[in-house]
Parts: sequence; structure tokens; C-alpha cells
Amino acid sequence: MRNEKGLRIKSHAFDGPVRSPNRAMLRAVGVTDEDFKKPMIGVASTWAEVTPCNIHLNDLASRAKQGVRDAGGVPLIFNTITVSDGISMGTQGMRYSLPSRDLISDSIETVVSAENMDGLVAIGACDKNIPGCLMGIANANVPAVFVYGGTIKPGKLNGKDIDIVSVFEGVGRFNAGQIDAKELSEIECSACPGAGACGGMYTANTMASAVEALGMSLPSSASHPAESNEKVDDVYAAGKAVYNLLEKGIYPKDIMTKKAFENAITVVMALGGSTNAFLHLLAIAHTVGVDLTYDDFNRIQEKTPHIADLKPSGKYVMQDLFEAGGTQAVMKLLYDAGLLHGDCLTVTGKTLAENLEDAPKLKDGQKVVMPLDKPLRKDGPLIVLKGNLAPEGAVIKMSGVKVDHHTGPARVFDTEEEATAAVLNNEIKEGDVIIVRYVGPKGGPGMPEMLSLSGIIVGKGLDEKVALLTDGRFSGGTHGLVIGHIAPEAQVGGPIALIQDGDIVTIDPGKKELSVALSEEEFEKRRKNWVAPPLYNKGVLGKYAHTVSSAAQGAVTDFVNRTEKAQEKQLVK
Repeated sequence: MRNEKGLRIKSHAFDGPVRSPNRAMLRAVGVTDEDFKKPMIGVASTWAEVTPCNIHLNDLASRAKQGVRDAGGVPLIFNTITVSDGISMGTQGMRYSLPSRDLISDSIETVVSAENMDGLVAIGACDKNIPGCLMGIANANVPAVFVYGGTIKPGKLNGKDIDIVSVFEGVGRFNAGQIDAKELSEIECSACPGAGACGGMYTANTMASAVEALGMSLPSSASHPAESNEKVDDVYAAGKAVYNLLEKGIYPKDIMTKKAFENAITVVMALGGSTNAFLHLLAIAHTVGVDLTYDDFNRIQEKTPHIADLKPSGKYVMQDLFEAGGTQAVMKLLYDAGLLHGDCLTVTGKTLAENLEDAPKLKDGQKVVMPLDKPLRKDGPLIVLKGNLAPEGAVIKMSGVKVDHHTGPARVFDTEEEATAAVLNNEIKEGDVIIVRYVGPKGGPGMPEMLSLSGIIVGKGLDEKVALLTDGRFSGGTHGLVIGHIAPEAQVGGPIALIQDGDIVTIDPGKKELSVALSEEEFEKRRKNWVAPPLYNKGVLGKYAHTVSSAAQGAVTDFVNRTEKAQEKQLVK
């Protein structure tokens, strides 16, 4: 129904005796007679004290609430979870990271739908918050705005910028005897100086940039630092913006179109973002009903230059990009070159092109973003590989990698711990192809990231001398010759489950191929002797293992296709 201002609302904001019990409950939390005539707008906060990424979000949620109130809505804050990838990395806790994305999505959808809210401001900071919030927004299907909590400031040590990845790589340098325990401690104590998400173009900053390009957050908000006046302004403006969306009847499905996802992929490629963007954009697209596949990523990769010199492979962090002009300046550059769709609707109620009319250009003399005619790489650094080792696909990030081809013998491990021990014990030789399997969405379960292992490899100086392959994931902070998301995963009998020590593996990014020198006859022979490990059955991870799809489909949990159902039945016999 509509209220007196003509807004279509479904909340408790109307009169009648049937609604009296509902109003009675709401009066207890401060809703007044006048408020019952207004739309009720949720403010979903991922605040927690378990990570610096989210430690400041309580204050931001309160500011968003004020924005909603001043616009004419009734704001109601509710919370959902977060876990810290950086803290759980290298432990069994990392298995819970990707499932937390779906828990965040489900909890937002549940509260918004159960309480009949009319709109939503969602605030997230750490890696899985961002896609989780967007998936929840899509499923709740109410006018909504996402606000990124913002990037952390760079740490300082001996006059140089450092961050959390410096610590992981410091462990490898310590193991290699390049630094002592005192130096490692100094890195640890200096890397994270305050609130905000990891500072390079890692997963949080990648996804924040992608969401801005998607049109679901306000212009420039992705690059505004966590501890800044601009970030405080972001959340207040978001509170007012969601009311504007209600007035105009603009819903998430009107914004998150196929062309909008192409814009998001383009910005990720230009910035040299995290490989996790593949997983999360596929999942968000699935949730909103947009047909997005790996072929779309490779198509856009071929025409989008890599222009941002950002960590982990470059020199600079998100704070530097902000000071250089920010995400809107990068998007303006790409749009003027014909690389973005300008007619896509955004949460401002305007199109991308209209937003960019007022956007700043990159500042004179800045060194973070290269000119389009002098890119770091003429095409995108994130590539989908396919071949007899990854029939459904795998993902490699080539930014900063000088090696464009690698062939070597497989060194196969069924756990990350075994692979890490082999690296630390100097059992891995130059030219080897380290394979870590049974760590995919089902097999992990939870598809853990391997920044700890990849960081140690870099720290020991092996980053382009060996390759690291897995059906698990890599942090946005990972760099080097690493390939993740190999699908089908080992747990369901994918080819990676059949590889043995000494098999010759070839990585050819130029041809977009990942293959092993085995005949189909040899594969079939090994497949007959392969037995799947038991599928995990306990708690959150058990539920996840039995419902999650392939990484090539975004590792979503609200459907399982027929092939996977058949495989699952076979596994649980």
C-alpha cells in the first residue's frame, strides 16, 4: 500500500486494528505515531571487535541512521556477523570464511523480509561482508544502498609503507634467514595502524570498487578511507539516498543488470583486483538473476588494460588511489575511453554517465594510475584458464608476474599444512608445481585461502620459480605464479584429484590453458581406483559442503545442479 506521501510501503507504517500488536512492539523501541506513516528502513551493520576492518562500523551505522531519519524514514539498526580472513588465515578457521558470505546474505534477507522493511542501507568492510551484503540485498529485493567501511591507512616501518601482507611474507623471509625475530616483530607491530580493511587492492578494496562500478554504492565511496570525514559523509548520504530510491521506485534488479556487471569486471581488471572477484561477482549475479559466466570475464579481460600500480604486485595502496583522485576518477578515464556502459542506473537515481559528469579527473602528477596508452599491461591481469586439469575453469592473476609460461613436475598435497611444511623444510625445488587439493568449496569444506602458504613462498624467493595450484582460493594479497578455483574440485572427482607426483603440468596464460601431460585413457584408469573422501557432515561446514555449487558457478548455496546432486549422492553412500 501507499502512505500519505504516495510511497509504496510494506512495513508497519499504516493504521488499522489488525496492526495494533505490531505497533505495540515497535513503540517499545521508540517508534511514534508519526513514524507509523513513514517507511521503515533497515541499517544492516557488520560491526564487530574481531577485526580492524569492522571495529568502527557502529559509529558509521549510527550516522547512516541519522541520514535515514533526516530523509523522512524510520531507521532500525540490526547486526550480522563478520569473520577476519587475515586472522583465520593458515588455520582451520579459514574454512569458515567463504561460508560466512552466505550467512551474512541469509541473515540480512531474513531480517529485512521478516520485519517487512521497505528499504536497506548495508554497511560492510571485510572481504565477505561486501558480496554477502549484496547477495542479501538482491534476495530481500527492497531499494538499497551499500556502504563500504573503507580502507585502512598504510603502516609505516623505516620510512616505507607496509601492510598485513608484509607480515605473511616476513614469515617466509624469517624462515629463509633474511631477517631475525626482532625485525619480524617490528613488521607485525607496524602493519595495521588502525581501523579499516586491508590496504592494497586486495579482496575488500577490489569488491568495494566493483560494487561502486556496479552502481550499488555512492560515487567515490569505495576509495574513501575508513578513518576520514568522507567516510562519515558516505553513510549519512546513503541513508538519504535509499529514501530517494523508494520515492523513485528503483530496486536492486533495476541497477544490477548484465551491463552493470560488465562495468564491475572492467574496473576490477583495470585496477588489478583480487581473483576472489570472480567468485563473488558470479554469486551476486546468480542471486539477482543475471547470466554471468567465465566467458564474460575473459571477453572483458582481452580489451581492458591494467592501469593501476597497486599492491600486492605494485607499489601503492588504496589510500594512495584516494589521494590520486579516487575510484570515480579511474571510472571517468575508462568511460571516456569507451570501456564502461554509461547508461546503467545507479543508487543515486542517475546513470553512471550522469554521475561521472561531476567526477574529478586524476590529479596531475599522480603516479598510481597509468595513462591508457602506457598501461602496466595491455589487457587485464585476471585470466580464466581451462584445459584437461580444469575443464570448468581456474583463475590466475598475472599482474607483476614476469613468467608467462611454466612447465614442471607436480608435487601433490592433500592439505595446506603438508604443503607448507614441505616449503619450510626446503623440499620444494625450482620448477616444481605445488598442488594443494581437497580444499575446494565442498572438499575444504569452505574453499580456504592460502595467503600463508603463498606468502611464505614469496618470502623464500620462490614466487616465480615454482607454481602453486589449488581447488581452494587465494587472498587478494597473494601474488606470484598461483592458480586457484580449479574446477571441478577434487572432492567431486575433478581431474585435480587424479594427479600424482611427477606428472608434468603446463600453465600457459597466453593460450588460457592449464593442462597435464596425461591421456584420457590414463585419467580413466586412475578414476576407477579413486575413492572420494567422506563429505563433511557437522554444523555450518556440513550444511555448506552438502549444498555449495562449483567455484565456476560462484560457490553459491541456494541451488545444486543435477550433476552435483548425482555426485553428492555418490559421495555420501
